[in-house]
Order: sequence, then C-alpha cells, then structure tokens
Amino acid sequence: MTGSDAAQNPHMRVRRVRSASESLLSIALLLETVLVFFVVMVAFGLRVLPIPVVFGGGAALAVLLILAGRLAGRPVGVWIGWVLQVALIALGILLPLMYFIGAIFAAIWIYCFVTGLRLDRRKAAYLLDNPPSPNN
Repeated sequence: MTGSDAAQNPHMRVRRVRSASESLLSIALLLETVLVFFVVMVAFGLRVLPIPVVFGGGAALAVLLILAGRLAGRPVGVWIGWVLQVALIALGILLPLMYFIGAIFAAIWIYCFVTGLRLDRRKAAYLLDNPPSPNN
C-alpha cells in the first residue's frame, strides 16, 4: 500500500515500517516466550516450587517477554529485553541447565541487537545516498 492508495481511500490503514533491529529483537523475545513455556513444564514436572508459583511466575515472565517484543522499537522495550535476558539466566538458580540455555538465548539477543543496529545504519546510509522517488 502506498501513500497514494491511502489518499484515495481514507479508511485504509498505513502500516508503520519496522526497523530491522525491532524485527530481530521481537523475534528473539518470541522465541524466549516459547522457551519459558518449556521451562515452566520442566519446573512443574520436577516440583522445584509450588505449582501456583511455577505457573504464575511463568505466565508473568511470558507476558513481560511479549510486552518487550511489542515495545522492541522503543528504548524502554530494549531495556526490558536486557533485564529479561538476565532473568532467564537467573532461572539457573532453580534449574541449573538454565544458566547454559539462558546464556545461549542472551547470545541470540546480543547478536540480534548488534546485527539489527548494523542493518539499520546501512539502510539509513543507503536511503541518504538514494532518496526514494515521490512515486514510491
């Protein structure tokens, strides 16, 4: 949908363009949400904490991960994401394997963060050298 399409039909919604950084970070956080589901199932099966604490804590962590994914385009969302990386690693206190798994996901987060910023800088430089035509 182009700007001219929206001008012809005022009821059409123009989608916001997401940066590469925002897209990559939100994908990493979505993957971590899936990880939390499995961590909750393992914690439940091993009975490391009372059942309401396991499911309540898992649900809270999943909600925070989803919220951070939605806010990944803003600095506050990125900061929440960094804090959640530490929280995932800290789950190693309950399930020692989470030190390793949390570190892997933190590495994925860092890779997405660095790569997203690099891609956004390249795109900005490209658009500076090659401005879009008014028809696009």
